[in-house]
Amino acid sequence: MTGIPAPADPALAFPFIGGRPCLNFVATLGRRHTDTPAERIPDAAALARWFTEAELAADGEPVRVTARELADARVLREALYRLVRASMAGREPEPADMELINEAAARPDLAPQLGPVRWTARQPARAALATVARDAVLLVSSPLLARVKECENPGCSLLFLDDSQARRRRWCSMERCGNLAKVAGYRSRSRAATTR
Repeated sequence: MTGIPAPADPALAFPFIGGRPCLNFVATLGRRHTDTPAERIPDAAALARWFTEAELAADGEPVRVTARELADARVLREALYRLVRASMAGREPEPADMELINEAAARPDLAPQLGPVRWTARQPARAALATVARDAVLLVSSPLLARVKECENPGCSLLFLDDSQARRRRWCSMERCGNLAKVAGYRSRSRAATTR
Protein backbone atom coordinates (compact mmCIF):
# COMPACT_ATOMS: atom_id res chain seq x y z
CA MET A 1 0.00 0.00 0.00
CA THR A 2 2.81 2.43 0.90
CA GLY A 3 6.54 2.66 1.18
CA ILE A 4 6.23 3.22 4.94
CA PRO A 5 7.25 0.10 6.88
CA ALA A 6 4.95 -1.35 9.52
CA PRO A 7 6.19 -1.26 13.12
CA ALA A 8 8.28 -4.16 14.40
CA ASP A 9 6.23 -4.24 17.62
CA PRO A 10 2.67 -5.51 16.92
CA ALA A 11 1.40 -3.45 19.88
CA LEU A 12 2.18 -0.34 17.84
CA ALA A 13 -0.03 -1.42 14.93
CA PHE A 14 -2.94 0.93 14.41
CA PRO A 15 -6.39 -0.45 15.27
CA PHE A 16 -8.86 0.89 12.72
CA ILE A 17 -11.94 -0.44 14.50
CA GLY A 18 -13.51 2.75 15.86
CA GLY A 19 -15.89 3.22 12.95
CA ARG A 20 -14.99 6.92 12.56
CA PRO A 21 -11.73 8.70 11.67
CA CYS A 22 -11.73 10.65 14.94
CA LEU A 23 -12.17 7.48 17.04
CA ASN A 24 -9.45 5.73 15.07
CA PHE A 25 -7.15 8.69 15.68
CA VAL A 26 -7.90 8.70 19.41
CA ALA A 27 -6.89 5.01 19.38
CA THR A 28 -3.31 6.00 18.55
CA LEU A 29 -2.90 6.06 22.34
CA GLY A 30 -3.90 2.67 23.65
CA ARG A 31 -4.36 1.21 27.13
CA ARG A 32 -5.15 4.67 28.51
CA HIS A 33 -6.31 3.30 31.87
CA THR A 34 -3.14 1.33 32.59
CA ASP A 35 0.22 2.31 34.06
CA THR A 36 1.84 1.85 30.66
CA PRO A 37 -0.24 3.46 27.89
CA ALA A 38 0.71 2.42 24.36
CA GLU A 39 1.86 5.42 22.33
CA ARG A 40 1.34 4.35 18.74
CA ILE A 41 2.63 7.60 17.25
CA PRO A 42 6.00 7.88 19.02
CA ASP A 43 7.54 9.83 16.15
CA ALA A 44 6.73 11.77 13.00
CA ALA A 45 7.17 8.70 10.78
CA ALA A 46 4.51 6.82 12.77
CA LEU A 47 2.05 9.69 12.38
CA ALA A 48 2.78 9.78 8.64
CA ARG A 49 2.10 6.04 8.55
CA TRP A 50 -1.21 6.56 10.39
CA PHE A 51 -2.31 9.18 7.83
CA THR A 52 -1.51 6.75 5.03
CA GLU A 53 -3.18 3.72 6.65
CA ALA A 54 -6.21 5.86 7.53
CA GLU A 55 -6.39 6.85 3.85
CA LEU A 56 -5.92 10.50 4.76
CA ALA A 57 -2.74 11.01 2.78
CA ALA A 58 -2.94 13.60 0.02
CA ASP A 59 -2.49 11.99 -3.41
CA GLY A 60 -1.92 8.66 -1.65
CA GLU A 61 1.69 9.66 -1.04
CA PRO A 62 3.39 9.42 2.36
CA VAL A 63 2.86 12.63 4.31
CA ARG A 64 5.87 14.53 5.53
CA VAL A 65 5.30 15.31 9.21
CA THR A 66 7.35 17.81 11.21
CA ALA A 67 8.15 17.51 14.91
CA ARG A 68 5.78 20.45 15.52
CA GLU A 69 2.96 18.74 13.62
CA LEU A 70 3.54 15.57 15.66
CA ALA A 71 3.31 17.55 18.92
CA ASP A 72 0.17 19.36 17.70
CA ALA A 73 -1.38 16.04 16.64
CA ARG A 74 -0.89 14.53 20.09
CA VAL A 75 -2.41 17.59 21.78
CA LEU A 76 -5.36 17.45 19.39
CA ARG A 77 -5.76 13.70 19.94
CA GLU A 78 -6.08 14.15 23.71
CA ALA A 79 -8.53 17.05 23.30
CA LEU A 80 -10.61 14.86 20.99
CA TYR A 81 -10.58 12.03 23.52
CA ARG A 82 -11.72 14.35 26.34
CA LEU A 83 -14.40 15.87 24.06
CA VAL A 84 -15.86 12.49 23.13
CA ARG A 85 -15.73 11.15 26.71
CA ALA A 86 -17.36 14.30 28.12
CA SER A 87 -20.03 14.21 25.42
CA MET A 88 -20.69 10.51 26.07
CA ALA A 89 -21.22 11.31 29.76
CA GLY A 90 -23.51 14.26 28.99
CA ARG A 91 -20.99 16.75 30.38
CA GLU A 92 -19.96 20.03 28.82
CA PRO A 93 -16.50 19.68 27.24
CA GLU A 94 -13.64 21.80 28.55
CA PRO A 95 -13.65 25.24 26.86
CA ALA A 96 -9.92 24.92 26.02
CA ASP A 97 -10.56 21.59 24.29
CA MET A 98 -13.48 23.01 22.32
CA GLU A 99 -11.38 25.99 21.26
CA LEU A 100 -8.49 23.78 20.13
CA ILE A 101 -10.77 21.39 18.21
CA ASN A 102 -12.73 24.22 16.60
CA GLU A 103 -9.47 25.86 15.54
CA ALA A 104 -8.22 22.61 13.99
CA ALA A 105 -11.58 21.95 12.30
CA ALA A 106 -11.57 25.46 10.79
CA ARG A 107 -8.34 24.84 8.89
CA PRO A 108 -8.51 23.74 5.26
CA ASP A 109 -9.07 20.01 5.21
CA LEU A 110 -8.37 17.38 2.58
CA ALA A 111 -10.10 18.06 -0.71
CA PRO A 112 -11.36 15.06 -2.68
CA GLN A 113 -10.39 14.89 -6.35
CA LEU A 114 -12.18 13.03 -9.15
CA GLY A 115 -10.55 10.41 -11.32
CA PRO A 116 -9.17 7.70 -9.19
CA VAL A 117 -10.48 9.07 -5.87
CA ARG A 118 -7.69 10.83 -4.06
CA TRP A 119 -7.05 13.75 -1.72
CA THR A 120 -5.13 16.95 -2.22
CA ALA A 121 -3.93 19.60 0.21
CA ARG A 122 -1.30 22.32 0.48
CA GLN A 123 -0.37 21.24 4.01
CA PRO A 124 -1.19 17.51 4.06
CA ALA A 125 -0.55 16.81 7.77
CA ARG A 126 -2.54 19.83 8.96
CA ALA A 127 -5.30 19.07 6.44
CA ALA A 128 -5.57 15.47 7.63
CA LEU A 129 -5.83 16.66 11.24
CA ALA A 130 -8.50 19.19 10.20
CA THR A 131 -10.45 16.36 8.59
CA VAL A 132 -10.21 14.32 11.82
CA ALA A 133 -11.27 17.32 13.95
CA ARG A 134 -14.28 17.99 11.72
CA ASP A 135 -15.27 14.35 12.00
CA ALA A 136 -15.25 14.68 15.82
CA VAL A 137 -17.35 17.86 15.71
CA LEU A 138 -19.89 16.13 13.48
CA LEU A 139 -19.92 13.00 15.64
CA VAL A 140 -20.52 14.69 19.00
CA SER A 141 -23.24 16.90 17.54
CA SER A 142 -25.16 14.01 15.98
CA PRO A 143 -27.42 11.21 17.23
CA LEU A 144 -24.55 8.80 16.50
CA LEU A 145 -22.90 9.93 19.73
CA ALA A 146 -25.33 7.70 21.65
CA ARG A 147 -23.76 4.70 19.89
CA VAL A 148 -20.17 5.47 20.90
CA LYS A 149 -18.89 3.07 23.55
CA GLU A 150 -15.67 2.22 25.30
CA CYS A 151 -14.38 -1.34 25.15
CA GLU A 152 -15.30 -3.24 28.33
CA ASN A 153 -11.86 -4.86 28.59
CA PRO A 154 -10.30 -3.05 31.60
CA GLY A 155 -6.90 -3.09 29.87
CA CYS A 156 -8.29 -1.51 26.72
CA SER A 157 -9.52 2.04 26.26
CA LEU A 158 -10.59 2.02 22.63
CA LEU A 159 -13.71 3.94 21.74
CA PHE A 160 -15.92 2.60 18.97
CA LEU A 161 -19.17 3.29 17.19
CA ASP A 162 -21.52 0.40 17.96
CA ASP A 163 -22.98 -0.48 14.59
CA SER A 164 -24.30 -3.87 15.70
CA GLN A 165 -27.96 -4.51 14.99
CA ALA A 166 -28.95 -4.95 18.65
CA ARG A 167 -26.56 -2.18 19.87
CA ARG A 168 -25.11 -4.59 22.45
CA ARG A 169 -21.49 -4.64 21.33
CA ARG A 170 -19.18 -4.71 24.36
CA TRP A 171 -15.71 -5.09 22.88
CA CYS A 172 -13.66 -2.98 20.51
CA SER A 173 -13.53 -6.13 18.40
CA MET A 174 -13.99 -9.85 18.89
CA GLU A 175 -10.53 -10.50 17.44
CA ARG A 176 -8.90 -8.33 20.10
CA CYS A 177 -10.70 -8.01 23.41
CA GLY A 178 -13.77 -10.17 22.80
CA ASN A 179 -11.70 -13.33 22.39
CA LEU A 180 -9.59 -12.45 25.44
CA ALA A 181 -12.78 -12.13 27.50
CA LYS A 182 -14.12 -15.45 26.17
CA VAL A 183 -10.86 -17.24 27.00
CA ALA A 184 -10.73 -15.67 30.49
CA GLY A 185 -14.35 -16.66 31.12
CA TYR A 186 -13.71 -20.22 29.97
CA ARG A 187 -10.64 -20.54 32.22
CA SER A 188 -12.54 -19.10 35.18
CA ARG A 189 -15.41 -21.57 34.69
CA SER A 190 -12.92 -24.44 34.27
CA ARG A 191 -11.12 -23.54 37.53
CA ALA A 192 -14.44 -23.22 39.36
CA ALA A 193 -15.55 -26.65 38.10
CA THR A 194 -12.21 -28.20 39.14
CA THR A 195 -12.39 -26.84 42.71
CA ARG A 196 -15.90 -28.16 43.30
